Amino acid sequence: MAIFSVYAVNKSGGFIYQYDNYVHRAEAEKTFRYPLDCVLKIHDEKVVVSFGQRDGIRVGNALLSINGLDVNGKFTADGKEIIEYLKDSTNYPLSILFGRARLSSNEKLMPASMFHSLFAIGSQLSPEVGSTGIEMLETDMFKRHCFQTLTGIKLIVLTDPRQSGIDELLRKIYEIYSDFALKNPFYSLAMPIRPPPQCRCWASPCS
Repeated sequence: MAIFSVYAVNKSGGFIYQYDNYVHRAEAEKTFRYPLDCVLKIHDEKVVVSFGQRDGIRVGNALLSINGLDVNGKFTADGKEIIEYLKDSTNYPLSILFGRARLSSNEKLMPASMFHSLFAIGSQLSPEVGSTGIEMLETDMFKRHCFQTLTGIKLIVLTDPRQSGIDELLRKIYEIYSDFALKNPFYSLAMPIRPPPQCRCWASPCS
């Protein structure tokens, strides 16, 4: 059982906070010699497998790292285009890690906005008067729990389907949000929540 992610979405559907606790399982790591025996392509600014499924490498898997160094989208760690880099026989042998593509903040914004819309539709279609909207979505792989505050902020938690105690967790997150965001005089409501810059007084006594 596990808690995968915690998100906060403002009343306009925009991300104001995210915390991911889920590490994608590596699908396959393999050492290749020239030429590469699978076909790669660029998709959504990532290098993915389009043909040549084998040894745990699946079509649609993204290239995550080369020789232990994480890639940056379609570029290697040192800024070279991956497709061109892999065409150079002098770079081999290479240890390449493939797996599920990691979502960027912008890519996470789309499902958050979509859930925001579904939440509003659910509250309007509900036969119950004064419905607060969708409180939980359940799939075979995860559950999405949602708590909406009085100011319209939605606190969303993605968990393992077997995880319990989420209602208490959501209330605790709301308490933390109230204490550390709303009581911060420098925080504007519905704006992204960022940790404050470290005060020098924390490291040494103020003179």
